Order: sequence, then C-alpha cells, then structure tokens
Amino acid sequence: MCLCSYQEAKYILTETKILAPAYFILGGNKSGEGCVITRERKRSLDVYELDLKEDRWFVVETNYDRWKHPFFLDDRRSAAKTCLNQTTQENISLPTLYDTLSTKPVLNKLTVFTTLMDVTKGQFETYLRDCPDPCVGW
Repeated sequence: MCLCSYQEAKYILTETKILAPAYFILGGNKSGEGCVITRERKRSLDVYELDLKEDRWFVVETNYDRWKHPFFLDDRRSAAKTCLNQTTQENISLPTLYDTLSTKPVLNKLTVFTTLMDVTKGQFETYLRDCPDPCVGW
C-alpha cells in the first residue's frame, strides 16, 4: 500500500486496528498538514490538528492525552509549548526543534533518543540522548 499523501496516511493511522494504544505524530509537506492522533487499539480517541486560523501552528505530544493534565512531576508539555512560542513560527527549523527537545524537563533521564524529520527535504536525523545532572528522573 502506498501512503502517497498526508490524507491517506492520516486515514490509515486513524482507522486501522493496532496492537496497543499509541500516539502518532504526523506531518505533511504542505502548510497546515500536521496532527497528533491519539489511539486505542480499535479506534481513534482524538485527532488534534494544526489550525492556522486558530493560530495553532504547532502540536505537542508528551505521552499524556492532551485533554488531561499531565502528571504533576512530568509536565513536559508546558515547557515545550513555552519554547515553541518563544521560538516563533518564522524561526522554526530542525536546529530550533532540537533546542526545544533539549530543554529540561522536555529532556529528562528517560529520554533515549530524539528524531527530527523534514518530509519535504527527505531529512531524517536521530540522536542518542543523555540528560546531564541536574536532571529529573522522568
């Protein structure tokens, strides 16, 4: 099966039964193409999409359902949003995304790797990570 478009990939990730709950982060190569898909095994719970009309130019997923508060000791979501808003949409690049993902507590002792992708350029970078002390355990 060819996933030839963002819409086809989104359909497959939202409609196909899977083995375990998951979060899928999907980005396309056109403006406004991006979402976080929250899945149970048999169905999608939520599709949180970019919405430029609502000034939602990024989506963040930190392994907590977006409609729930994160565990109080593990609020990576707020830190990531703060970094992205300070960076601004005009300055987003793989290096600035890496900086966001390197900011504590987004980066923590349980972070194993960071992967950055640019679908338009076919660029795919993965980095093994270490969080130097002081660094939270999760």
